[in-house]
Amino acid sequence: MIAQGQLVFDVVDFEEDVIARSAEVPVLVDFWGEWCAPCVALGRTLETFAEEFDGAFVLAKVNTATNQEVAARYDVSSLPDIKLFRDGKVVGGLVGTPPKKRLRAFLTEHCRPK
Repeated sequence: MIAQGQLVFDVVDFEEDVIARSAEVPVLVDFWGEWCAPCVALGRTLETFAEEFDGAFVLAKVNTATNQEVAARYDVSSLPDIKLFRDGKVVGGLVGTPPKKRLRAFLTEHCRPK
């Protein structure tokens, strides 16, 4: 299991790290690929927001090359793709590299900063 206070982490066990954890705090899942330059750039932005929002959500990183089954289960067909989980269910998401203003609005709507 991922440490309770950890805001950004690589998913090891999707059911435990995302589904179960989303009962306690919103979990933003970043589906990405190492070969995807926009994914790397978006990942850095999301990590910054995770720090800025100070625990209002946690950021779970899923490498689609090594987690193809999970990506398929959640219909990830284009990268980057982010999905927000609450109580084990997807409650929102964005595909591509949205502007920071749009990302902030999305996160604020679903994960009020403390």
